[in-house]
Amino acid sequence: MSGRKSKSNNLIQAECLSQVQGILRERFCHQSPHSNLFGVQVQYKHLTELLKRTAIHGESNSVLIIGPRGSGKTMLINHALRELMEAEEVSENVLQVHLNGLLQINDKIALKEITRQLNLENVVGDKVFGSFAENLSFLLEALKKGDRTSSCPVIFILDEFDLFAHHKNQTLLYNLFDISQSAQTPVAVIGLTCRLDILELLEKRVKSRFSHRQIHLMNSFGFPQYLKIFKEQLSLPAVFPDKIFAEKWNENVQSLSEDRSVREVLQKHFNVSKNLRSLHMLLMLALNHVTPSHPFMTATDLVEANQLCSMDSKANIVHGLSVLEICLIIAMKHLNDIYEEEPFNFQMVYNEFQKFVQRKAHSVYNFEKPVVMKAFEHLQQLELIRPIERTTVNAQREYQLMKLLLDNTQIMNALQKYPNCPTDVRQWATSSLSWL
Repeated sequence: MSGRKSKSNNLIQAECLSQVQGILRERFCHQSPHSNLFGVQVQYKHLTELLKRTAIHGESNSVLIIGPRGSGKTMLINHALRELMEAEEVSENVLQVHLNGLLQINDKIALKEITRQLNLENVVGDKVFGSFAENLSFLLEALKKGDRTSSCPVIFILDEFDLFAHHKNQTLLYNLFDISQSAQTPVAVIGLTCRLDILELLEKRVKSRFSHRQIHLMNSFGFPQYLKIFKEQLSLPAVFPDKIFAEKWNENVQSLSEDRSVREVLQKHFNVSKNLRSLHMLLMLALNHVTPSHPFMTATDLVEANQLCSMDSKANIVHGLSVLEICLIIAMKHLNDIYEEEPFNFQMVYNEFQKFVQRKAHSVYNFEKPVVMKAFEHLQQLELIRPIERTTVNAQREYQLMKLLLDNTQIMNALQKYPNCPTDVRQWATSSLSWL
């Protein structure tokens, strides 16, 4: 009987954990407009007021939201739009057009996307327009129901705004800003960018039509606020079905935030990058350890997740190299030690490798020169070494000067973790000045 009871308890716990994983992954992976905003209340108020003036009073506006990647620009605009759409007098009356500089790489594609998002393909049909401005004004004219006050407001959101500035003659930006300045259809043009020098990229005629409103997001919170964000991001909502499990989970999160090793991990993370995207990455990796047999997150999970986040990508590449390639990297390390970081060529590395093979012939196979050359070229393809000068057609590959892109600590750390590394090779790496 007790066995059956424990089995049903395990099933309930597994179901709870599945729901926890779903809720938290949704929170970490998607910029959900239902999540909380952190430290940007002033900017949020400014943006919502500006949008309401367009949506309710028919006033045209333009604004740039500027901030580093991961500072919450998209989340800010999503929150503002959600609040705007919840207002009764707005919901059916406002149209949104979302453009992205990475997708709409020229004005023709951008115009097609605007037509599609405004559902005006059937209105445009096979019409031929003389210019871009004529086409855009026709689209906006099609949305008018009468005078300015009864026209349908359109909100344009331009993600990666700086890429639109590279379009030919900046025609799209010119026309959008021109409409926002004139007494035509009420439009709000909102640009999102991570470039502080964005106004320098705009042409004079475009700049003169822009309102010069800027909203800056700079992640200006301190570590106590960061710790609070950590707790909020991991905590389960009050509406979670299993109240007892949610309470235990939230108590565990509280104790985690007070744990010394967790605070050290978060402090390191905070010092490197304040953006919430990197925090979400850390929490996502820690969440992967949560299973029915290990139902609550521990400090160890966060420490391991931090190690994965801060892993050296170059050292990881070294783990997948052959013994011959490892030997060549060690030879380069010794050449760097002897000649004090001076560039080297293949012939020098090959001679160094030959010295080692002659001393330790029983443990390392003596490869032929073309094979060693092939391994050397593979290291160059992996960008572990790079040529000092551009290669010319007539240059002999053996004598082309190269530079090693790994430092000694990276090499030694990678060798410690390298599986089945021959002892002689490891000793050669630790020996001070090669086999002179």
